[in-house]
Parts: sequence; C-alpha cells; structure tokens
Amino acid sequence: MQPLELKPDAQGKVRDIFDLGGELLIVATDRISAFDVVLPDPIPYKGEVLTRISRFWFDHLAGVVQNHLISADVEDLPEEYAAYADSLAGRFMLVRKAEVFPIECIVRGYLAGSGLKEYRDRGTVCGQALPAGLVESQKLPQPIFTPSTKAAIGDHDENISFERMVEIIGEKHATQLRDVSIELYERAAEHAALAGIIIADTKFEFGLIDGEIALVDEVLTPDSSRFWPADTYEPGHSQPSFDKQFVRDWLEASGWDKKSAPPSLPEDVITITAEKYIEAYEMITDEPFVPEGD
Repeated sequence: MQPLELKPDAQGKVRDIFDLGGELLIVATDRISAFDVVLPDPIPYKGEVLTRISRFWFDHLAGVVQNHLISADVEDLPEEYAAYADSLAGRFMLVRKAEVFPIECIVRGYLAGSGLKEYRDRGTVCGQALPAGLVESQKLPQPIFTPSTKAAIGDHDENISFERMVEIIGEKHATQLRDVSIELYERAAEHAALAGIIIADTKFEFGLIDGEIALVDEVLTPDSSRFWPADTYEPGHSQPSFDKQFVRDWLEASGWDKKSAPPSLPEDVITITAEKYIEAYEMITDEPFVPEGD
C-alpha cells in the first residue's frame, strides 16, 4: 500500500480514520501490532484482508443488527481521495458516524487466552463461574459475554463485570449489546464451522446511529477473533490459529523485553503470517483472494 499524502484525523494501531463531516473514511493499513505495540514491519495485504472479511460479515449478519457501512466501492470515494483509488481499493470503508460505546463486547465460546489463566487460578472467566474440570481449548457449555473497557493505544483493556458495564452505559443498552453480541457470535460460528473454522472468541464494537444500535469497526477478523482450524482441533492444549499468534510466538522466543523498541520480523515470519490471514479469508468467504488494490 502506498501511503496517503493526507494526514488522518485519528489513527489506531492498524487503521487510519479520515473525518468527512457526516461520514468517516476508515482505511486498514498493513501495520501489525502485538503486545499493544505496533511492529516495524507491515504484513502484505493484511489491511485488505481485514477489510474484506469485515465486509463479508457485515453482509452476512445484516439480519441481526444494522451496521455503519455505506460503501467500499472506489467510485464512491470523495473527490479528494479519488487520486488514491488504486491504493485504497479493497482496504477502505466509507461509514456512517456513530456514537461509539466505550466497551469491547467480547464473546468466548472456548477456554483460551486470558480466560484460561483465570480459570486455572479461580475456576472463573472474567468473574463468571464455570464447571470444574475443563481443559485448555475446550468448548464452553454455552458462549459467555465478557465485556471490557476500551483502552488507549499502548494501554491494556480492562475486563469488567456486566454490572460495571450497566453502570457505564445503562441497563437497557448493556442488555441489548450482550444479547446481540451472543447472537452475532453464534450465527458467525455456525457459518465458520461449515467452512472448517472454529471461532474460539471474538470482540465486537457498537455505537448508536440515529438512536439505534449499530455494529461498527472491524467484524470477526483474525485481528479481533481467535480462529482455529477445525480439522486439527483437539482440546487439552493450545491450537494453531489463523491470526498473528505466529508473530507473538516469534517475539516471545526472540528475547524482546516488550518495553524497548520491538525487533524487525524475519522475512519468513512476515510471509507465513500473510499466508495465514489470506487462508482465513478464503475459507470464510469461499472465494480466492485476489488483491483489489496496489
């Protein structure tokens, strides 16, 4: 992706956001982060893969809740961005502005990640008691909703109880977000299972558009979810995944202290990670990945 010669109005770890007045232009770059730090090396096509997976899910799940997507067609780019159409193709979304809730809506269907550590220590996941005797990567009796606060770049999200979520955004909206998050997860997990992917967990973001709840940001991508191949799934240990776990594992083994500037990634790590993202896209959408942009 060629960098835009325009400064974004806001910038996340992966996305650049341009304020168009009544709308936003969200551009997914090829940046990759790990341990809350943006790494120095981009992953080829990553931004396009994330955007196109989100577009697929926005369409597939449209019957559950509205979303903020207006268009991802280069013909709908505002005039001042038209010159960058080749670079933006496939990796941008023109979206409606939303009053975003300050909550990450996380749904967990399997025992993994930080939930596994808490379960081993206390028999709970985000304070919710689970049956005894569960093992790593085991499917939970039913999906659980475990919200967190949204942290600034460089900080960690903080897991909170549903009761605390109610205090922050009110009981009506908290209940709506919990219920719709679980429904979205269950419908997506059903589709992914047919494609040979287990969605172990995922996070959603929501906002209000004209007073109604809308799904925003990215949706069910390898960056916001834990995807496992179903054909090798075996509870009792960690699973291979279609996300940046390969990058995390390399960083852990590299000796990086997670405080100093992160090291550059080896070429093979970059290549394998790009292949994992593309493989997830192709399995979920049942379409070959053909880059739309430069």
